[in-house]
Amino acid sequence: MTSTPLERERDPFRATRRSPRVRWRLLPWWAKVALVYVGARAVTTMIVLVLASVQGPNAWTGARPGYFEYANLWDARWYQIILANGYPTELPLTDSGHVAENAWAFLPVYPAIVGGLTWLGVPWNVASVVIAFAAGLGAALVFHRLMSRFLESDRALFAVVLFCVAPVAPIMQFGYAESLGFLWLALALLLLVDRRYEWLFPVIAVWSFTRPGALAFALTLALHWAWRWFRRHREAFPMRERVLAASAAVFSGLAGLAWPGVAWAATGDLQAYTETELAWRSAYIGYRELVPFTPWFQSGDWWLGQPLGTIVVVALVIGFALALLSPAVRRLGVDIRLWSASYALYLLAVFFPQSSTFRIVAPLFPLLGALALPRRRWYRWAVVVAFLALQVGWLLICWGIDGRDWTPP
Repeated sequence: MTSTPLERERDPFRATRRSPRVRWRLLPWWAKVALVYVGARAVTTMIVLVLASVQGPNAWTGARPGYFEYANLWDARWYQIILANGYPTELPLTDSGHVAENAWAFLPVYPAIVGGLTWLGVPWNVASVVIAFAAGLGAALVFHRLMSRFLESDRALFAVVLFCVAPVAPIMQFGYAESLGFLWLALALLLLVDRRYEWLFPVIAVWSFTRPGALAFALTLALHWAWRWFRRHREAFPMRERVLAASAAVFSGLAGLAWPGVAWAATGDLQAYTETELAWRSAYIGYRELVPFTPWFQSGDWWLGQPLGTIVVVALVIGFALALLSPAVRRLGVDIRLWSASYALYLLAVFFPQSSTFRIVAPLFPLLGALALPRRRWYRWAVVVAFLALQVGWLLICWGIDGRDWTPP
């Protein structure tokens, strides 16, 4: 219904309230986050559709696949295999007698949830994207709540913007479990920051069967407990919280070892999970035993040779440590820094950097809060544009298939 001249005279601010900027400011925080997330996914979808239109035939699709087909390349098919066939009780072997790539490298929560949608009649390709998309939205909402504990409202929202347009953000609308992992991680960190230790147990339990990370979170909890203990005279650390936090740390450690234990029980091979994971790096360095804290140096040697490979790894470690000590990162509180250090140490111990590196380091996304601090408009637009350009680069290098690819993103 249109207003009369008399009504407009009585309410001179009506036009102001209808302006897009004012309407945006009046929206609740969750609506802003949802609009940011949907808008970012729409932009990514347009980029993906352009790349799919020039995609040639490959092992998974024909030429010029539709969106949902294109979103289920690479490891997405392992989850579909798990739903259809479960996990092997006998490990497949290569011609040389080593454990081959197999389903034990992928955890069961995501295919189980997607399977629930397929049971309702939704095709796998669609269901996998719907679950990933919804989990990504949940992660964005929880991430905003986490950032709001440390940052003003505009900075917290811009941290969410960066999360939604990050270089590997397309994974939140592909058939991968990453967005579910982001959701559990953001929720676990929020509970930790709020000292709601009792609620960590169910979150960690589900997370540990969704994506790897529970072992790193166990270290985070142990360091958190030590930090609170040494500061107990400045900030109360009641006995109940001491017991709960310590119990959560132990539980997280056990949860992180649960899946290798399940693989052992199902196959009879104590190293079933470890050997399965090592199969993915065999294309680079052959089959080798896992020696903690050597994979990055092995990767540096493979990619860059010596001594440059070792120099680059050492420089990355020092640079990351200095970043954690920077004022911008310190603004995010001790718990986010403890998680970032713990997860980085976990990756340094076991991960072999290769084509999946960009996706594997994505659980460090809480550090985006440090990039959200500057308020200059040109800075914020520049970062968003740079991130979108890096999205295109990641999709071209790691997702699209051009006949020269030999490892998954």
